[in-house]
Amino acid sequence: MPRLRLIRGYAAFLFASLGVLHAQDAAAPVRPKLTGLSHVGLWVKDIEQTRAFYSGYLGLAEPFSLNNKDGKLRITWMKINERQTIELFTVSEKTPKNGDNLYHIALETDDAQGMLKYLIARGVKGAGGKPLSPVAKPGQIGNYGYFCEDPDGHIVEMVEYLPKGWTRQHAGEALPSTRIATRMSHAGITVGNLEASLKFYRDILGCTEFWRGSRDGKQLSWVNVRLPESNDYLELMLYDKKPTVDRMHTLNHLCLEVSDVAKTEAILKTRTLPASCKETSPPKPGVNRKNQINCYDPDGTRIEIMEDHTVDGKVTPSSSAPPPGV
Repeated sequence: MPRLRLIRGYAAFLFASLGVLHAQDAAAPVRPKLTGLSHVGLWVKDIEQTRAFYSGYLGLAEPFSLNNKDGKLRITWMKINERQTIELFTVSEKTPKNGDNLYHIALETDDAQGMLKYLIARGVKGAGGKPLSPVAKPGQIGNYGYFCEDPDGHIVEMVEYLPKGWTRQHAGEALPSTRIATRMSHAGITVGNLEASLKFYRDILGCTEFWRGSRDGKQLSWVNVRLPESNDYLELMLYDKKPTVDRMHTLNHLCLEVSDVAKTEAILKTRTLPASCKETSPPKPGVNRKNQINCYDPDGTRIEIMEDHTVDGKVTPSSSAPPPGV
């Protein structure tokens, strides 16, 4: 009898413990949706030359902008489509001194406050490793937005477009036929530790890896991860030794998607490329077997223009090469 009571007591304890664990799991925040790549923020030195590139050469329009207290331009937006833009920030004393043009990438969520609660529960930090604020607040253009940080120190902004925010208020505007592309398919960011990066983008944010590529077949160069509720993706640009500043400008990039690169190149040849920009590369298939050309803005940031299909319509196999340092 004592042994039977002991067994019954242990069973009761076990079931009670499982119940507590189940309650804890049930109380854990659920990740809200990540519905797309919202924008890429870039630091720029000469705003007029930069406007000449993004507006005059790539054909994008500016839906709105913000000035400093002294009246000088602080931020302007180049609109790709109703949900995607390129944010251009004029260089100031607050600009990081590492020479990298990439300020941040931004992902759109359907619930900024819920995402904030989820990220805090998963131990994600804000920019510079500071704690995230527990409350999401509208920014200067009326949308929810806040910065967190990935393992490589890149700032990742979470954005929710609100009804009174400028993004929705200016719907239908600044969408000229001169736009060289109407979708930003991905953003590329430098990554020094692939596993750490995957733990953030895959395990926490819910992205799905779908392709790996290698320049030489010996060492992995890129890993593509798709956002969980979108066809937009991030390209993790792998490195072993820290890239030079000029190399960073090429690795950190954004990609504009088109259906025909040859036609796109023909259009670009009719437009004036600012003298401060490097020459646009001729069309050729990349390692992923999609035709592409590369443009460079006045600060050297690479703008990849790539077709939405491979040269023969077939899927390019992933590379089995090991990542750098393995």
